[in-house]
Formats: sequence, structure tokens, C-alpha cells
Amino acid sequence: MSVTRKNHYVPQWHQERFFSPGKTTHFLLDLNPPTFKRRDGTVASGRYLFDAPTSRAFVAQDLYSTFFGVEVNDEIERMFFGDIDKRGADAVRAFCGDDQGAWHQHFKDLFEFLDIQKLRTPKGLAWLRQQYPEIGRLGEVSPGIAQNQLMFEMQGIRMLNVTTWTTGVREIVSAERAGVKFILSDHPVTVYNHAIPPSDARNRYPEDPSTALKGSQTLFPLGPDHLLILSNLEYAKNPGTRPEAKRTFARNYRSTMVSTIDFIRKRYLTDDQVAEVNFVIKARADRYVAGSRREDIFPEQVVSKSWADLRATFLPPPDELYRFGGEMYARFENGDVHYQDEFGRTEKPREWLLKEEPKTRLLPRDYCPCGSGKSFGNCCRDKPAHLRMSWTERSIRERNMMFMDALTQLFELGSNDWDTIRREMTDDKIAQMYRLYEALWPLETDLLALLPKPDGKMRSVYTGSLHPKLIMEFALGAPLYFGEVIIQNPFLISRTLQKDKRPTEHPRQYRGEALKTLMTFFQLMPLVEAGLITLIPDPCDFDLHLRDQMMAMARARSRTMKFGPSDDPRLDAVMQEDMRRMMLNMPKDALAEHMVEMAGDDEPIGMDTLVDLIEQMKVEDELAILQDDPLTKGGQFELMKMVPNFEMAMYLAQATGAQILTDSPFRWKELDAALARRHLGTNPALIQLQSEISSTPIEFPVGHQAIFHVFDDPSFREMESLFRAAFAYTAARTADKVKPNFEAHLTARFRRQRDTMKSLIARANVPAVAARLTTVFRFGGFQDNTINRLLLMSSSEHHLHSVPMATLIERWDAAPRTDNPKSWVF
Repeated sequence: MSVTRKNHYVPQWHQERFFSPGKTTHFLLDLNPPTFKRRDGTVASGRYLFDAPTSRAFVAQDLYSTFFGVEVNDEIERMFFGDIDKRGADAVRAFCGDDQGAWHQHFKDLFEFLDIQKLRTPKGLAWLRQQYPEIGRLGEVSPGIAQNQLMFEMQGIRMLNVTTWTTGVREIVSAERAGVKFILSDHPVTVYNHAIPPSDARNRYPEDPSTALKGSQTLFPLGPDHLLILSNLEYAKNPGTRPEAKRTFARNYRSTMVSTIDFIRKRYLTDDQVAEVNFVIKARADRYVAGSRREDIFPEQVVSKSWADLRATFLPPPDELYRFGGEMYARFENGDVHYQDEFGRTEKPREWLLKEEPKTRLLPRDYCPCGSGKSFGNCCRDKPAHLRMSWTERSIRERNMMFMDALTQLFELGSNDWDTIRREMTDDKIAQMYRLYEALWPLETDLLALLPKPDGKMRSVYTGSLHPKLIMEFALGAPLYFGEVIIQNPFLISRTLQKDKRPTEHPRQYRGEALKTLMTFFQLMPLVEAGLITLIPDPCDFDLHLRDQMMAMARARSRTMKFGPSDDPRLDAVMQEDMRRMMLNMPKDALAEHMVEMAGDDEPIGMDTLVDLIEQMKVEDELAILQDDPLTKGGQFELMKMVPNFEMAMYLAQATGAQILTDSPFRWKELDAALARRHLGTNPALIQLQSEISSTPIEFPVGHQAIFHVFDDPSFREMESLFRAAFAYTAARTADKVKPNFEAHLTARFRRQRDTMKSLIARANVPAVAARLTTVFRFGGFQDNTINRLLLMSSSEHHLHSVPMATLIERWDAAPRTDNPKSWVF
């Protein structure tokens, strides 16, 4: 069987729809014709206009072919696109007609075809390749492998735009009464945003405005007489809204209910309006446009409006918008009721989490609307809008402070010490504590809008154990060296768990876990309030598609990774301690008998004495449960939180422009494996600095009071600035463009700053622990294609394509600590 290597990225059946009656060709215009040199040395353009059949139009060699050695495979063309094109052809024909039954039948097929059509063109594939720099670099040395990976990723992000399109306003306009007809381009799914003209950097090849922006409208000519226009509901209802802002609840993958037969079909465009449509289609084409009439493919000859003024042609009629949006309720046979608002959210916004944008011009000393706690002049003033955290919702920091205020009242922290909190910890208080946290984090929170963005500031994503005896050792002091540290909140959102495992439903089973979680939170909060730590919930709690994809990737990765508790002595020590603590939860008499049996023939101890000893042991252990018999009625959940996992740590680091920071040898092993999986080896950067960092111990103050004592000294701020410069240098350069003098300067600067900080900590006489830092800088960075795919699926538009820096923190003296953390909490 012959192999198809000439791939039509605009299907031939769709091209044929644009033929004039009785013709088998259309006018094909080359916007970038080849040039040649005449004999006299002058340069001339080649032919640019053709009367072309479909066999010669919108076609490229091996666009979808995959390669296995010397073999060429065309299964993507035959089987993948073959099926989609067949269903797409039926759908396009259906929506050019009036049969609503056919619309319903082919609704999903139409949008599935549109989504892959946007991606399958040379421009679409160039955009996709840009999202995966590894594939681009691989193409230079091994084009066959790079092509195979590109085709894999193309299929991996299918349906990327479908939710956005189907939940918006859908209109089909007609050119049947006009003499001018719609044209076809080599990138036929066109995105128009009146605030982003073709000259804008955001439209630089191969970019298009995101479909998630409020003012973005998607245009697709179904044929010469019909054009599909897809508009975001917010923009259609209020054309004066900010067109470059993201739409509300911009989720790429989620379940939603829509009417499959609601399309506005009442507008017949004039000649001028059709020409304006063609002007936009041509302006956003890559190289070729085609039409049934020669004059139609030159709309610039009759269109004189500015890019922004063209928007009137694409706005749907206001009196037809009643078909879209609104609240929806659906009752199912089992009695369940599904609610959905006009944006697809399944619960109403919580008013206490919303803010109004400032209505007057902000001054530099004003409180920054992003909720960072800083002044506007020191925070968002100099950031472009797309790199700011949300101004319309309570920030992550503000929510954590609201939660801390609620816990202060619940546990009367103004008058109670930790021992009193433990003694008075009732099941009602545990359930209330988790309900309070849940109230601050609706399951449809847009966490990406609340996270910091890659704005050039130094920050780190911490991944490791959230155990209170481990988190205080290095993670709390890390902001002194590495700027803002992002840590996952130890609290669970109860609704994300099965009902029989929720702390709001079964608080008794969370008595021990509640103590550990509460102590960890109390340790972190002073640094959260100071803006040194950003304490975030689990991103997977708000995006089930992200969670499913992330877990599938983690399962595939874990097959090749082997790791045991003994590989991490710090973690193993606290796990053993937790197991001994769990023994204290046994009924006192049973535990006393067990201790007598273990003592054997040693000198006997009275039962009453043992019971008193057990009670004393529980009081002295700051994490022990003081209530009687916690193991009865369901036992205790014992959670060891090693979060976020590798995939989520990479995801967060790229989304926020951060390095990865860990004190877990296991996470470090995973990062090393990420480098090993890459087809192209990365090159180490800043080798002298790496060596200097690991050569001598670094002091980490322990506890927030010690940290604040030294943080106020200006010399401590210099280390963050140094690492920021090293991060930026590594991210922006390649191995063949190094600056030896700059690298030597950074190394000398680190040496001076480290000695200064060590002296400062010694003079301050604060508790500190000596650590060994292993910091790795890599040109090309830590990167995994699966993470880039997760970011695309999550509607992230401004993220790093790799992580240029990572740091492992270990004890200089590896002996495990057994200190109680009480003194660092209150």
C-alpha cells in the first residue's frame, strides 16, 4: 500500500466548497512569492497568483508523517485526520443548512474539527513547536524524532478550545445576498481581537490572540456564503469590556451544558462587510489565501477602516443574546440537581472573596490591589497587566490571613497556649476548622489568576514534606536566600475527598492530623503575612482534568523510579517518631500491658505507674493527641504529605517563573531523571558558582523570630539579588554565549555575601542549622514535555518553557534532629 506524504492542511473537500459553480479550481494568492535574481543583478518576485486545483493548494510534504528509522508512516493522515475530516465534512454541510436535527447530531463533530483545524496548519504546528522548545532543538539534530514528538503532542492537546467556543455566543452570518464572497486562508480558523492588531507582538508569527481573552472572536468560513463567528459571552454583552482580559472561568477542559441548536442566523452581510471579513482573514493568514473570484482575495483595495473599527462587523445582534448564558438547572432521574451559571460555574461566587477594581488612578503609596501587602509602587505599577495577580478577587495571602483570623477566634489564640489548644481540641472544632478553610477556596477557583507570574522576581517552589518537624528546618529560612517561596498549604479541602474520608464529616479520625496541620500552618503564617512565603492550595483541587492528567503522568514515571524511606534519613526519622506516637493512641490499659510484655523479665512496674508515665509522655510530645481512645470508632488517618509532586512542582515553577527548591533526596532524584529523559543533553551553567555554593555550610535561622531578626539587615537582601541575576542569566543564554567575566563576578559576590551572612547570624545569636546547598544551573533548563502540555491544557499563557535552576538543601551534619517544634510556634 502506498504511503501518503503530501498532506493537505486544509482538506480538499473544504477547498472545493469555495469553487465557483462549474469550476474545479480557485484563485490562489501567494502572499510571500519566491524571489529570483535577474541577469542584471536586480531581484524580482516570482509568480504570486494561480488558478489552482485542490491538489496544488494548501499542501505540504510530510506535514503529518512519522518516521521509524527509514520507514515513513502515514497513519495520522489516513486514520486520525481521515476520521475527523469525514465527520467534519458532514458537520460543515449540516450547519450551512437549516435542519436543527442535523445541527444537534453534528454539534460535537463541528467543534472537534475546528479545534484540530486550528492546530494542523503549518502556522498551528509552528505555534505548537514553540510551546515545546525541546522539540525545536531536537529538530536541528534529529528531525525524525522531533516530528514524531510533535505529532504526539498535537494529539495530546486535542479539544483545547472547544469549551471556550461552545460556551460562548455562536453566530452564522450569510453572504448569500452579497456579490463578494468569503475567502479561505491557509490558517482558516482565524482569531480576531480588535485590541491586538497584526503589528502587535502578541500577533507575531506563529502567535494568535488567545481564544480565552474576552475580546477574541473566532472566525471560520464554512463556505463562500456562510461564516461562523464565535464570541465570548462577556464581550458580546458588553463590547466595552477590556478585550485583553481573560474571560471569567477560562477553563479549557470541563464538563458543561449547552444548547446544541442555538445559533444566531439572522444577519446578511453587505459587500463591504464581507470584504472586511476577508481583510481580517487575509491579515492573519500565513502565506496563502484562495477565493472563487479574483477581486475577493484583494480586500485591502476596498477596506479603509482601522483594525479596531472592524469590530462592528463581528458583533452579534444584542437582541439575540437571550439565547446564551443565564442560570441553568437540570434534574436527573436519581434526584440530583445540576446548577450552572452563565460562565459554566457550578456554584455561585462567594461575595466575601470578591473585590472591585480601583475606579481612580492609583498612587505609588496606595495599597496594591493584588493583595500582596505591598504598596502599588513597589508591586504592580511597573508590571504589564498580564503579569499581575488578580485585582478582582481576594489574593492567596489575603485568604490565608482571613483563615488565620478565623483560627485565632476558634482556638482563642490570644489567651491559649499550644497545650491548651491540644486539650480543648474537640471534634466540632476540627470540623469547623476545615469548613472555614473550605469556605475560602471554592472548587472552581481560578488559581492561575491568583498565582504570581514570571515577572523577573526571584522565587522558589518548595517541594518536600510538610511535617512540622521538617518544614521549619530549611523551608522557613529559604526566603533569606531565594526570595519568595511558594509552599503548598497543609490543609485539605474537605469536599475534594470521598464523603467517608472528609474531616468535616469524620473529624474524630483527623485528631492527630489536625494537630500536625495546625502546627505547620502556625509556623508558616508569620512569613506569609510578611510576604516571604506564598501558601497555596493544591492546584489539582480546582481542576479535575489537571489532576487526572498529572496522576497519569506520575504513574507512568513511577514505574522507573525506586525509592525507600531509608534513602531520606530526615523523613525516615519523623516517620518512625509518628509510628511511636501512634502507639500512644492505644487505650491506656492495653498500651500498659503491651509495655509490660515488652519489658519481659526486667524489674516490674506497677500498672498505675505505667498509665501515669504514658500520660506524661503524651503531654511532653507536642503532636500527641490528649483526648482518650482516639483509635476507637474508625481509627486515625495518618498522612505523610510530600507535596507538590514532581509534575506539579515543575508546573508551578514554570507558571510562576521560579526555581525548584527541595530538601527531599527523592525529589532531587526525579529532577535528575527529568534531565536524563531529554533527547538533547543540557549544558551546565555557572560551574564556578555551583562549586562555591556547595563548598562550605550555609546557615539557616530556625523559626520565624530568628528569621525576622536577621532579615531586617539590608545585607541579607543581597543574596536574593545574586540568585535572581544567576537565574535570569541561565534562562536567557545558551552554552555558546557565556560571559566568563560575569560568571566570575557572581562567584566572588556569592563568596563575600555568604561570609557576611554567616557573621550576621553568629552575632545575632539566633538558633540556626548548617546546610549543604547543591544548586544546579542548566542552559536549556529542567524540562519535560508533559509539563508543557499540562500548562497549555490549563490555559496558562505566560509561563517559562523550562526551569533553569534547582536547589537541594541537606543537613551539613546528617544526624537527625529530635527537637520539639513548640518553641518555634508561639
